[in-house]
Amino acid sequence: MSHFSQIKTKLKCKESLVSALNTLGHDVEHNVELEVRGGHAEGHPKFNACVAIASDIGFSWCHRNEHYRLIAEEDTWDLDVPVQRFIDKLTQQYAIEKIKRQTAEEGYVIESEVKNINGSVELVVSRWV
Repeated sequence: MSHFSQIKTKLKCKESLVSALNTLGHDVEHNVELEVRGGHAEGHPKFNACVAIASDIGFSWCHRNEHYRLIAEEDTWDLDVPVQRFIDKLTQQYAIEKIKRQTAEEGYVIESEVKNINGSVELVVSRWV
């Protein structure tokens, strides 16, 4: 039986979330009502997603804890990676986008971005004083 799972994340900035999803190759829609695949089945709750990448995969804002939750129907998950790997990749790209945004606000320029064999990313930033 299909149902939506809600997975807590540490993502808090919508702009960085959207940028990360775009960088990872996902088209983003805003303010989408997620449904169980094949239409809304009786007894299945609908979820409003602030950001969605499919009709059954999106993110909703949790006001109480001030973070985004991934809402997905895991039984029909059809992305090219498992759910946990998706979250790991998204979290890393989100951190990169957040750093880029913050450094730009503080007057820094990204000089280089290197993705290492071990999966880590090095950013070199500079600022003229």
